[in-house]
Amino acid sequence: MSDQPTNLTVPKKTLYRLSIYQRCLRRLEESGVETVSSESLAGVAGVKSTQLRKDLACLGQFGIRGIGYEVAGLTAMIHDVLGRNRLKPVVLVGAGNLGSALLRYGGFRKEGFEIIAAFDTDDESVGREVDGVKVLHQNELEQVMREHRVKMAILAVPGGAAQKVTDNLVDSGVQAILNFSPAVLEVPEDVVVKSVDLAVELENLSYFVRD
Repeated sequence: MSDQPTNLTVPKKTLYRLSIYQRCLRRLEESGVETVSSESLAGVAGVKSTQLRKDLACLGQFGIRGIGYEVAGLTAMIHDVLGRNRLKPVVLVGAGNLGSALLRYGGFRKEGFEIIAAFDTDDESVGREVDGVKVLHQNELEQVMREHRVKMAILAVPGGAAQKVTDNLVDSGVQAILNFSPAVLEVPEDVVVKSVDLAVELENLSYFVRD
């Protein structure tokens, strides 16, 4: 493998696929696999091998002809590009049923993210702990985000409250929001929003269900 090029500018869609490659590589590494071909890795990741090679070309020249990619080395490189040498702090706003379920999900930490605090306005929710994460009043959001330099947030509030909370997050320095509310959020151009509407996803799936 060659050295990583400096001043990388990686497209957003490529970054998303790098996360998938990272997950697949980690599983291969845990299974004791030392090298993997582009065809095999692409197959596991669910992309074409040409797309995988194009994505990895953004990081430098990888692989050994006839052998493939060194799993450990490629994992470390992608890990570095995605900034996961340490856990990235995340806050969650909305500690209701969905929010609490997200707090109990152990997969975030495995992928390099740590929910350091949750926020709510409900008196019954504020003050309790969910899987070791304390639920604070939403009035403390800005202070916590600035103290811990949090740039990412998960939004799990009702649709009617989503935009107001989003405005608060933006004012507090958020750069990326994973939105589980049904609201369409208005944010500045430099803030990225990824919305997950569970009802819409089920509606889309229902198209493939036969009577």
